[in-house]
Amino acid sequence: MPTETPSSEKMRLDKWLWAARFFKTRSLATQAIEQGRVKLNGDRVKPAREIRPQDRLEIQLGDYVWMLTVRALSMQRGPAPVAQQLYAEAPDSIARRQQQASEHKLSENPAAAIKGRPTKRDRRQIHRFTDA
Repeated sequence: MPTETPSSEKMRLDKWLWAARFFKTRSLATQAIEQGRVKLNGDRVKPAREIRPQDRLEIQLGDYVWMLTVRALSMQRGPAPVAQQLYAEAPDSIARRQQQASEHKLSENPAAAIKGRPTKRDRRQIHRFTDA
C-alpha cells in the first residue's frame, strides 16, 4: 500500500500522475504536461508544479477528458484500486467518458475493410497518389 503524505505536504504534478496510474512512466506524464494536455486549476503548468489535496486537474488522454479533484498524495505507485483512491472524478466527467466510449464501440473500425498486404495494383495507386 502506498505511503500517503500528510495533507499539508506538496508533491510534483508529474510524480502524482504517475502514482495515480494515468501514465506508465513519469517521462510520459512530463510530455503530456508540456504539451498542455494536463491543466491544474484551469491553467497550463510545468511538470515540477507542486499539487496539494483539493486541487482540480483536467487530463486529456486521447479522446477522453478526465475532470478530477486530488484527494491524497502518494509517494509511490501502487495497485490500481489504491491509485483510484487518490482522486475523485466529477460525475459529469464520468458520464461524458462513458458516452464517448459507447459511441466509440458503435462506430465502424476503418481498418476492418483492409485485408492483408496491398496488391501490386494497390501499390501503384499508392505511389501515384504519394508522388503527385
